[in-house]
Amino acid sequence: MDGRRRNPYELTDETPVYVISVAAQLSGLHPQTLRQYDRLGLVSPDRTAGRGRRYSARDIELLRQVQQLSQDEGINLAGIKRIIELENQVAALQSRVAELSAAVEGAAAAMRQREAQVHASYRRDLVPYTDVQQTSALVVWRPAPKRGE
Repeated sequence: MDGRRRNPYELTDETPVYVISVAAQLSGLHPQTLRQYDRLGLVSPDRTAGRGRRYSARDIELLRQVQQLSQDEGINLAGIKRIIELENQVAALQSRVAELSAAVEGAAAAMRQREAQVHASYRRDLVPYTDVQQTSALVVWRPAPKRGE
């Protein structure tokens, strides 16, 4: 969560609200197919205290995706399960990368701030600063002749 308290009555895509018959109708699948997918671990809905399945909008979308991969792409259920696992892993890694990027950016900002504080603390009276002009002049040094030569 983002630190704010969420309304316990707010419905999200993850809120389990649909019984199996409604989920079957919304996904265009037979309830027995939903039970099979649950047994295989493809789509695992939440359970009520009485062990009844409750599907969320995200579960319905996943059921449709499983059906599309199976029917249109010809992928077997084991392959679909692996695809879902990999997609979940990618999503988790993307979230972690975003989290780490934010942490790195925060550390870099803190470092820049501390660097500015250090530079601001320099005592300017100890070393007189003069702006040196860059030139491309060539200076040839010749030693002074020795006395008596």
